[in-house]
Amino acid sequence: MRMMQRSAYAFAVSMLGVFAASAAPSTTESWPQRAVRVIVPLPPGSNTDLAARQFAEKLSQRWHQPVIIENRQGADGIPAVSGFVSARDDHTLLCSFAGIITINPLIYEKLPYDPVRDLVPIASIADNFVGIAVSQTLKVKSLDEFVKLARSQPRKLNWAASPGVPLYAFAALQNSTGIEMVQVAYRDFNSALPDVGEGRIQAVATGLFLLLPQVQAGKIRFLMLNSRQRSPQAPEVPTASEAGYPELTFDSVAGFYGWRDMPTDLKERIAADIRAVAADPAIAARLASSGSALRVGTPAEFAAVIEKQSMQIAAIARIMKPTQ
Repeated sequence: MRMMQRSAYAFAVSMLGVFAASAAPSTTESWPQRAVRVIVPLPPGSNTDLAARQFAEKLSQRWHQPVIIENRQGADGIPAVSGFVSARDDHTLLCSFAGIITINPLIYEKLPYDPVRDLVPIASIADNFVGIAVSQTLKVKSLDEFVKLARSQPRKLNWAASPGVPLYAFAALQNSTGIEMVQVAYRDFNSALPDVGEGRIQAVATGLFLLLPQVQAGKIRFLMLNSRQRSPQAPEVPTASEAGYPELTFDSVAGFYGWRDMPTDLKERIAADIRAVAADPAIAARLASSGSALRVGTPAEFAAVIEKQSMQIAAIARIMKPTQ
């Protein structure tokens, strides 16, 4: 049933504009009339939070109103989305990773929000670089060497991943290569990083920004990035395609969402303002320094990226094995 809902996502998103256009008169000229609140489902200092703050500062200048970031972290973004939906406020936006739409319906039987009707994609702002790395204790220098080693020792090596796209990216690696490893789940994922550095965990998948300190300390080695482009922070690390595994490319995208029945003209206006703000070269430079890449576009383009990730994640979820 949930898979049928996923396949209906693209049609539903396309219809949102029709419904929204008839739901309310145009507010493009007068909006915003007061401070705009942006709810972020991650803690201060996270990639998405930093990106949201970069755009909030510039949008505030453009809109001549304060744009205030409110962090509501935890539980796969559900508290943040619930707060956003229940606010029923046309001056509250959500800035989030796409997993609130693409992943949560697959892992929760019931959600306190409707991923299609309650969340209207406005514009993406960033791709967060996700990396796969291994402990230096393994003495492997490439993804192919790691795969060969893991195949020779089925279920002898451990792995860990932060929730969301990194988890599915590593699951896709196992499926694509036929390797079998044991997942180690962490209540606090930050504890996994020193474990990889000391060789207690052999492989890890998470955001580039979290991995860099351990790489720079010589504790772990990057194998690849699950991204469409190389990162300025780790230019020597190949992308999935360059490493020979194009099927492991994921768009770990984050962006702004509007409320149910948001007027189409207002959605397009905010998206245009976001694109205008993104033209400032300082925005891209600051995102790159935090392990992300600038990515902006139209509401339709953002919705298409979400749909693509939704299909990709759903396909992996169908073949994932339970945590051992």
